[in-house]
Amino acid sequence: MGKTDEHRVPAIVLGRGPTALGILRCLTMARIPAHVACPASDHVTHSRWYRPTPGRNAWDGSLGPHAYELLRDMPLQKAVLIAGADDAALWLSDLPNTDLAARYVLSTSSRETQEILQDKSRFSAFLESVHIPHPRTFSIGCDADIEAIPFDELDRVFIKPVNSQKFSDVTGVKGIWVTRKDELHDAWRPLHDQGFRLMAQEYVPGAASDHYFVDGFRAGNGEMTGLFARQRIRISPPDFGNSSYCQSIPLDQLQTPVDDVTQLLAKLNYRGIFSAEFKRDKRDGVYRILEVNTRAWTYVEFAARCGVNVCEMAYQDALGLPVHQATLDYKVGAGCVDFYRDFTTVRAQSAQTRGPLPNILLQWVSAHFHSFRLDDPKPGLHFATRVLARRWSGRAPG
Repeated sequence: MGKTDEHRVPAIVLGRGPTALGILRCLTMARIPAHVACPASDHVTHSRWYRPTPGRNAWDGSLGPHAYELLRDMPLQKAVLIAGADDAALWLSDLPNTDLAARYVLSTSSRETQEILQDKSRFSAFLESVHIPHPRTFSIGCDADIEAIPFDELDRVFIKPVNSQKFSDVTGVKGIWVTRKDELHDAWRPLHDQGFRLMAQEYVPGAASDHYFVDGFRAGNGEMTGLFARQRIRISPPDFGNSSYCQSIPLDQLQTPVDDVTQLLAKLNYRGIFSAEFKRDKRDGVYRILEVNTRAWTYVEFAARCGVNVCEMAYQDALGLPVHQATLDYKVGAGCVDFYRDFTTVRAQSAQTRGPLPNILLQWVSAHFHSFRLDDPKPGLHFATRVLARRWSGRAPG
């Protein structure tokens, strides 16, 4: 990575963990100076390129009226804001309507559009209205809604939240399996009492490798300036986890999903970074859309290293500059591994499921690592040190 140009308008990354680290590295690749709004002990703070937000009090990334005050007090004439989490993306969608709009710019959609894509209930209803294939989904507001769900017609069923980020933060999981209506009643009631809005969804049958992603950027003029396709190979934890190893694939391998997400974003007049997840239904081969992230995703750096830097595009679009058009001929067959989680996944798999170990070792040796890289080793080394320390303390007596 080259040196950043300190005379350019800086960017502020609003996020934490590997996603914030990926955004920071993408900006550095584009020679864009950047600050990160995150807790002082966060994973990204170990990067050689990390800088806290300027001013007397560094912004820890928490949202609310106090964040507006911190932005007002920052000694910056202008900055571009880039979100790395759902709540941050939604919060930032209101910024253009404040007195800070002249100083802090971003490439974002309206709050209405953000809410349709983030609220799983509204998302499902919108997909139905535009005839884009998706899993059968049932909103649950009362016991009668559960009774109306046609369990006998469905494959497998799980409960999922309307707001996935909040649910995951509290419960530590993305979904809960249920096999019968009485189980659904028992699982739904305590979560409903905690204030969660929930829905039941049919699980799309298939393996981890039946998950595909169309990532990219849609500029303010409606042009798709970046598209990147990848396939999940392994997942951690099973069923409701995230990719532990994925590979870049040609766009034309996912022509139908590309067309679907292009149609969806055009209908919503979407602007900004996105990542759409699809699953190929093993029953009929149909690609069903599962969700669309309305911000930079956890593997955003991987896309940039393959030739599609959506963070650079977001920066250019926010400032009204010409947006760089990424090549459609990006690097394919490249892998990216979250090694700690993928190692755990491979260990737990049967030989039949995982395939030959030499093939997996070859994947690891040739892959981009999620956090570790030779020119910025500290985040990966710090994470590895923490993992080893936890394991050692777990073995220690007492």
